[in-house]
Amino acid sequence: MTDRDAAPAVPFDLAAMRKHYRSEGLSESDLAATPVEQFARWFKQAATEGGLFEPNAMIVSTADAQGRPSSRTVLLKHFDEQGFVFYTNYGSRKGRDLTENPHVSLLFPWHGVARQVIVTGVARRTGRDETAAYFRTRPHGSQLGAWASAQSSVVPSRTDLDTAYADLASRYPEGEQVPVPPHWGGFRVTPETVEFWQGRENRLHDRLRYVSQPNGTWRVERLAP
Repeated sequence: MTDRDAAPAVPFDLAAMRKHYRSEGLSESDLAATPVEQFARWFKQAATEGGLFEPNAMIVSTADAQGRPSSRTVLLKHFDEQGFVFYTNYGSRKGRDLTENPHVSLLFPWHGVARQVIVTGVARRTGRDETAAYFRTRPHGSQLGAWASAQSSVVPSRTDLDTAYADLASRYPEGEQVPVPPHWGGFRVTPETVEFWQGRENRLHDRLRYVSQPNGTWRVERLAP
C-alpha cells in the first residue's frame, strides 16, 4: 500500500465516543392518545426547555423509483392531526423522489435532550392556497430565493446564482409582492408510524411506536433498543 492509498489518520477514538444517558425514561402510561399530541408535548419541551438550535429541523429521507435513497435536513413548518408539512422546490431531488415514490421518513434528532422522533408515512402535495398562504409569510429574500435557485440542479458558479438573485431583487424590490413560483410548494406527510425514542442507561433505550390502524385509531408497541 502506498502512502496515497493509506487511510487518513482519525484524530479521535471513535469507538470511545459515547454519551451515557441518564433519563427517567418513557413508559406506555406516559403517552398521549395520538402521536401528534405526543409530538406536540415533546416539541414544546425541546423548543422551550431543551435549548436546542432549530428543534423543527428534521432529516427527510426519500427514495427514487429505483429505490436509491437520499437524505437532507429540512425545516418543519406545520403539524396537526393531518400530518407534518414542509416546503420545497418540486424540481429538487426530494421533490422528484416524492413524485415517483411518496413513501418518506422524517427524523427529528433532538440529541441535546436524548430524544428522537421518527415518522414514516406518505407525502402528498399541499393545495396551492395553503402553499400561497405560507409563501406570504416568508421573508422577502427567501421568496426571491425560491425563484433564483433551481434546487438540486448543477450551476456553473456562485456568480450565476448571485446574478439571478440580483435580477429578481431588481424586478421585485422590497415591499412589492413576489408571485408564488409554480414549481414550489408544500408536502404533507401523513404518518403511518411514529416512534418516540428516549435515551436510557446501558443502551437500554425506550422506543415506543404508534402504528396507524384501519379504523383510524393507533396501536402502541414497544421496540427493543
